[in-house]
Amino acid sequence: MTQKEKAKRIGAILDKLYPKPPIPLRHENPFTLCVAVLLSAQATDKSVNLVTPELFRRAATPEALAKLTPREIESIIKTVGLAPTKSRNLHKLARLLLERHGGKVPNNMEELEALPGVGHKTASVVMVQAFGKPAFPVDTHIHRLAERWGLSNGKNVEQTEKDLKALFPSEEWGRRHLQLIYYGREYCPARGHDPQKCPVCSKYRVKSKMVEKPSKKRV
Repeated sequence: MTQKEKAKRIGAILDKLYPKPPIPLRHENPFTLCVAVLLSAQATDKSVNLVTPELFRRAATPEALAKLTPREIESIIKTVGLAPTKSRNLHKLARLLLERHGGKVPNNMEELEALPGVGHKTASVVMVQAFGKPAFPVDTHIHRLAERWGLSNGKNVEQTEKDLKALFPSEEWGRRHLQLIYYGREYCPARGHDPQKCPVCSKYRVKSKMVEKPSKKRV
């Protein structure tokens, strides 16, 4: 079986489980999605979704966000990891959007990656989920699944992105990104994972550098 044939079969499993995967971060438009994805770095989607309703109530536009001080932003997002740094980046991001882009989120990778706090993965999410342009965001969890299933050599996330883009058609990249996020959480976690109960691993698991130990139940 070729790599592309394996990817196609894995894609069929993902489509059956998650035919229309929703974006897990609460947002209303490209700007609020960009903010939410920036906040999600080294934080859970759940923790981000707990703070964005109040943040967007007070600052749902670049204009409103730029009027808040970094300290005011931090007071709203303080429960999210790296809140001080993210608060400063959000304030700078809002100001740059107003100064350079007319208050709108740019729809190309180069300009997105030039924004404070916006790395390649964040830019990729905005490109594909907000603007519908081909991009395949790869985080550490998707990187882990690709290696575990033998779809990539696991060298780094940049190589994994290239490998997945080569294996899946560009029109599938957006949904595959979301499907892999949900699948990793529900069927293929890093720890406490039983390959025999995993629809993909039971057929296509190759290896994993992760130590898979049964999760301990708290008494």
